[in-house]
Amino acid sequence: MAQKKDKDSNDTTFLFGKRNYMIMLIGIAVIALGFILMAGGGSDDPNVFNPDIYSWRRIRLAPTLVIIGLGIEIYAIFANPKK
Repeated sequence: MAQKKDKDSNDTTFLFGKRNYMIMLIGIAVIALGFILMAGGGSDDPNVFNPDIYSWRRIRLAPTLVIIGLGIEIYAIFANPKK
């Protein structure tokens, strides 16, 4: 029996376009920045309290950046790759 190859089976198509992947990379960078800003603030001595753990950067800014990054990722998924 002879094997027939379809033209469509040889074409590789991606689910998203280049624009979608660029937006996804931006979203990942924003999420990573949020987690980097959340890091630190501990104390070397467990008996000494360090009030930097409750700074505005760790309590407000960093979680907001993570949520914005997740929103960017959702937008990247739903964005039309043809535009």
